Amino acid sequence: MAVITNTTVSTDIAPAISIDLVNELHNSYRALADILGISRMDAVPEGNTINVYKSSVKGTVPAQVNEGDVIALTETQRVATPITMTLKKFRKLTTAEAIQKSGRENAIYDTDRALIREVRKGVKADFNTFLATGAGTATAGTNLQTQLANNWNALQTYFEDADVEPVHFVSSTDVAGYLGTASISMQTAFGMTYVEDFLGLGTLFIIPSLTAGTVISTAKENLHCAYVPANGAVGQEFELTADETGLVGITHGRVLERASIETLLMTGAKFYAEELAGVVKGTITA
Repeated sequence: MAVITNTTVSTDIAPAISIDLVNELHNSYRALADILGISRMDAVPEGNTINVYKSSVKGTVPAQVNEGDVIALTETQRVATPITMTLKKFRKLTTAEAIQKSGRENAIYDTDRALIREVRKGVKADFNTFLATGAGTATAGTNLQTQLANNWNALQTYFEDADVEPVHFVSSTDVAGYLGTASISMQTAFGMTYVEDFLGLGTLFIIPSLTAGTVISTAKENLHCAYVPANGAVGQEFELTADETGLVGITHGRVLERASIETLLMTGAKFYAEELAGVVKGTITA
């Protein structure tokens, strides 16, 4: 049976809007990865794990011995902590009334962008929580500048044999205090404010939720991104629009009993540091 003339079909809703939203979220993920120095984003199937490592010397380092005596062993360990990857799912409805009032694209697209902001907020919150588990420490400083210098020094010591580029995460409160006496040029990506080459010490990320006085630093080379692909079998089954990587999958469909358009978004990106001891925490002591 032929479709009734002037019927709005699924292709009127997708993939045009879905493609735009996929590109927007994918590009923001990619922008954050570029700033963090992550060149590769690894696809990991749902339920599989990624490992983060904590290396340390077990016990105390043995005392030195006299010439010719047996040298005692120094025992080291590198413990892996697995993190299970999950595909996260998000859903929202846009009502017929909203579409009638604002138009299809404005009603659906604008509210979808609000959903994307929440997705990005969740990814950032997970990353910030992960950074707080870092096992490295730095000498306390008296202000933001001295603390960054101490963190930088701790990173140089830990990554002594590697050529690394530091990245720092600081509280907006501490940056506000610094801005009282100096001016800096700030940029944004993935909803995060950052400063490149801050005081020659590396890239500085400003995190409002971070406790004032806390400075967390690591090397860009220690940071990675993994994600659960939202394409393949899942993408086909739910008719998700996704890019070739499957970093993000989005689709739109009707919910007739609610006279609404449903947005379904799937993504599973996780930013993490491989070496926890290479994530240094310092506390400003005024």
